[in-house]
Amino acid sequence: MKKRLSRREEFDILKLVLDKILLLGFAIVAFGAWKLYSSEGFQGFYVIIAGSIILLIFSAILIKEYEIKK
Repeated sequence: MKKRLSRREEFDILKLVLDKILLLGFAIVAFGAWKLYSSEGFQGFYVIIAGSIILLIFSAILIKEYEIKK
């Protein structure tokens, strides 16, 4: 028998996931900014773009899920 979660419990779990993914995306962008500052070339720029893409994909998934559950 499966146990069902309340709306509040689902929201708390969603907040935990959001925090982790957003922290990961921000960390990647911050690492790219540090790389851009500390070295010559475009290595840091590519890392910043990768972090931005991760954040955009996650945002799109989140908006899609929110509109489905609405």
